[in-house]
Amino acid sequence: MQVLETLGINLQGFLWHTVNFLVLLFLLSRILFKPIVKILDDRAERVRESMERAEQIRAQSERDEQERLARTDEARRQVQAMLTQATTMAEQVKAEARQAAQEEARRIVERAQAEAVAERDQAMSELRQQVADLSILAAERVVRANLDSQANRRIVEEFLTELPASNGGVR
Repeated sequence: MQVLETLGINLQGFLWHTVNFLVLLFLLSRILFKPIVKILDDRAERVRESMERAEQIRAQSERDEQERLARTDEARRQVQAMLTQATTMAEQVKAEARQAAQEEARRIVERAQAEAVAERDQAMSELRQQVADLSILAAERVVRANLDSQANRRIVEEFLTELPASNGGVR
C-alpha cells in the first residue's frame, strides 16, 4: 500500500473509481449501448433495403428501356414494311393505269381505223353509185338505146368490178 501511496494513488479512491466505472460501463451497456447499436443496425438495414430497391428500380428501368427499344425497332420494321408495301402497290397501280391507258389508246386507234375504213367504204360506195349513175347517163346519151335502167346498172357494175385495182382502187 505504501507503494501506492508513494505513487500518489489513493487505494480507496481508486476502488471507488473502478467500481463507479464498472457500474457506469454496465449501465451504459444495458441502457445506452444496446439501443444505439439497435438504432445503427436498423439504419444500416434501411440503407441496405434502399440500395436493393434502387438496384431493383435500376434493373427494371433497364428492362423497360430494352422493351421500349424493342418496341421501337418493331414499329420501325412495321413502318418500313408498310412503306415497301405502299410503294409496291403504287408501282402496281401505276403499271395498271399505264396498261389501261395503252389498252384505251389501242382501242381508240382500232376504232378510228375501223371508222376510217367504214367511211372509205361508204365513200367508195357513194362514188361507185355516182359513177354508175353518170355512166348510165353517158351511155344513154351515147347509145340512145332503149335499155331499161336495171339492165344498165347491172352492166356498169360488172364493168366496175372488172376494172383493175390500179384505176383508183374502186371495188
